[in-house]
Amino acid sequence: MMSGTDSATRRRILRCLALGTLAAAASRGARAALLAPTPRQTAGPFYPTQLPLDRDNDLIVVGERGARAAGQITHLRGHILDRRGDPVRNAVVEIWQVDTNGVYLHPGSAHHGRRDKNFQGFGRFETASSGEYYFRTIKPVPYPGRTPHIHFAVHVKGAPPFTTQCYVAGEPLNEHDFVLNSIRDPKARQSVIVPFTPIPDSPSELAARFDIVLGFTPAA
Repeated sequence: MMSGTDSATRRRILRCLALGTLAAAASRGARAALLAPTPRQTAGPFYPTQLPLDRDNDLIVVGERGARAAGQITHLRGHILDRRGDPVRNAVVEIWQVDTNGVYLHPGSAHHGRRDKNFQGFGRFETASSGEYYFRTIKPVPYPGRTPHIHFAVHVKGAPPFTTQCYVAGEPLNEHDFVLNSIRDPKARQSVIVPFTPIPDSPSELAARFDIVLGFTPAA
C-alpha cells in the first residue's frame, strides 16, 4: 500500500513530467511556427551610382523645392522581422524605383533625359525598436520589360544586405514578369505582392504595407 507521503511524491513527479511534456510541445510548436522568409530578389542594375543629397524617407519632395513629384502619392510602410516574428531594430531600409515616366535615378536608365527632377528616386529609413519603416513615395509604374515594382535593400549589422522587390496586387503585367515569376513557390511569390489601396480620408492617395521577414536572426 502507498503511504500518503509516497502518493504526494508520485503526484509531484507526474505533474513535473506533464509540465515537461507541455513545455517540449510548446517548444516544438514555436519552432514549427517560424515565419517563412521573404524571397530574395535581384537588386537589378539601377541602384543609384551616386546617392542623392536628399535621401530621406519622403521621395516626393526633393530638398527645399516647392514642387512635388508627379504620380499617385503612396504611403508605404511595414515591419522588418526575424523568423521568430520579432522586430529588427536599427535596420537600414532603402528603396529605389522609377518615376512616373518610368525612369530610374541612374544614368543608364532608358529615357534618362525625361527624369522627373522632383522625384527623389531613392529613400532611406532606419527602424526603431518596433522594426517599422515608412516611406512617402509614388505608386510604381511599369519599366520597359518589367511590371511595376519597388526595390528594397535591408542592411543589418553583421549580415550581408538583403534585397527584394515589392509588387502591386492586381497588376496584369505581374503574370508575365520574369523576375517575379522566378519565385517558383506560389505562396512565397504572393508574399511580395501587396495591395495599394485608397486611403478613406484621402482617396487620391494610396496606402501599402510590405512586411519583410529576414531569413536569419540578427546578432544582438
